[in-house]
Amino acid sequence: MLELGQTNGAAPAGGNVKDISEADFMAEVVDASQEVPVIVDFWAPWCGPCKTLGPALEEAVNAMGGKVKMVKVNVDENQQIAGQLRVQSIPTVYAFSGGQPVDGFQGALPPSQVKEFVQKVAAMGGDGGDGLADAIAAAEEMLDAGQVDDAAQTFAAILEEDQALAAAYAGLAKCHIAKGDVEGAEAVLNGAPAGISHAAEIDAVHAQIALARQAESAGPVDELRAKVDASPDDHQARFDLAQALYASGQTEEAVAELLELFRRDREWNDGAAKQQLFTIFEALAPNDPIALTGRRKLSSMILA
Repeated sequence: MLELGQTNGAAPAGGNVKDISEADFMAEVVDASQEVPVIVDFWAPWCGPCKTLGPALEEAVNAMGGKVKMVKVNVDENQQIAGQLRVQSIPTVYAFSGGQPVDGFQGALPPSQVKEFVQKVAAMGGDGGDGLADAIAAAEEMLDAGQVDDAAQTFAAILEEDQALAAAYAGLAKCHIAKGDVEGAEAVLNGAPAGISHAAEIDAVHAQIALARQAESAGPVDELRAKVDASPDDHQARFDLAQALYASGQTEEAVAELLELFRRDREWNDGAAKQQLFTIFEALAPNDPIALTGRRKLSSMILA
């Protein structure tokens, strides 16, 4: 079930808060956040906590005088974009800056923390940008390019500027994972403030840590493939193969094996295939084609 933070009814006047749909998400969030930070509040009319969190967010946003914008997305009417952003429970709130998610939280917060969150997001824009969003984007590019030490230093410097930025904690933890230091990654995440400990970026790295630990004991792909080919109904072998494929960097192939396992026996081992798929999807970026395609295929199987 989805449950995110917002109240029902029309958005208040003033131009800083508006209701949007999947059709204008790109323009109102991704593109707009290039100019000013945008807070995205997924909500549903049936969500109790949304009726408290939503007005608090709106009040705090309007108080910033245009330094930050807010959009509201009804998850009942816009399930695809909620799925793409891995919205699994509400309240959940994302902050976008520079065209990408840079912070967020799940669960209702007291008004004082809501105000602090909005002020922090507004500060990312500054007078044309205080550089933190750009610094995070640059550090992510370094990490993708294999410049792990440089990326780690950049993320650490960002945290010196803002010790409550979930994207920086997540990035630094990913640097530790890239160096094979899973314990170090966990230590970084454990050091994040409680208010952002369940931010989407941090939850994604927790999933990556879980998969990294599985990879430590993954078997040889060729042997497991031969075992599955010889006995297609050996569910444990297929599950082990999926783990080995992921550990070897073959994520799409791993997802395919888990989908096949789910098709053959969705209840096997207390639904282990579906749970493993969710872990992989959470570990991937929200817009990763493997995650998007995999989610669609899994949903069609569940509804079949």
